[in-house]
Amino acid sequence: MRDLAVGLGYLGKGQRWVARHGRWWGFGLLPALITLVLYTAVLVVFAFWADDLSAWATPFADGWGSPWRQILRDLFTALLFGGGLLLAVVTFTAATLLVGEPFYEALAEQVEKSEGGAPPAPRLPLWRELWNSARDSLFVLVRVAGLGLLLFVLGFVPMLGQTVVPVLGFCVSGFFLTLELTAVAMQRRGVPVRERLALLRGRRMLALGFGVPLVLLFLVPLAAVFAMPGAVAGATLLVRDLLPVEGPAEPEQSEAAGAAESSGEPGTPDPYGHLPQLPRT
Repeated sequence: MRDLAVGLGYLGKGQRWVARHGRWWGFGLLPALITLVLYTAVLVVFAFWADDLSAWATPFADGWGSPWRQILRDLFTALLFGGGLLLAVVTFTAATLLVGEPFYEALAEQVEKSEGGAPPAPRLPLWRELWNSARDSLFVLVRVAGLGLLLFVLGFVPMLGQTVVPVLGFCVSGFFLTLELTAVAMQRRGVPVRERLALLRGRRMLALGFGVPLVLLFLVPLAAVFAMPGAVAGATLLVRDLLPVEGPAEPEQSEAAGAAESSGEPGTPDPYGHLPQLPRT
């Protein structure tokens, strides 16, 4: 149970880190804003067609009398839309990390440097990093979809579907959300996705303590956008717990760098300098 509190603590530490480094918080907002616009459009279309999908999926109820036909279809619509929201919560992070790969790599690197003993970045071209992220996200998405389908079916079981299944849904979402957010720092250490999954299974309560509160926070409109930079920072700090960095830390230098960054003094690292530069015309 101690790991639950530790995981929650890393979530708070990540938000405090970006609060102290305002430029990096704004830098990390950009991918989440882009993804939010895309997801909002998809969810609006999904909500508009939800009733039609429910009627199409339950043709056997066409001959039922009122109010049972409408009750069944309303329940199916609620479960369908709830499943869509659950999938959106989990895949939002994956999509945001994919869109913001160079952004969050730079943010995670800065967090590592501020803590001392940052591991060297992998020397891979941008297209290879994006491909690895997409492949790993698909690996996670397949497992989330399978568990989500199972929970969707169990949602029809009386009592169980209204009590246990929602709790399990939040736990599944929180665990895989932690898996997605720790991917940036794990990839930096060369840990493949299957080993990441095994590591978090070994510290399941730590993953749930970090991920479940974040899932609940992401249910608040726009909270996912503003919390994403801090979530990436917190996940990076969590990875340092799972896989401590060998080598001496330099806290004095990192604190001085952080003070210079927040005051805007010369020599402040430019977060945009980590992105690929377009050729000038």
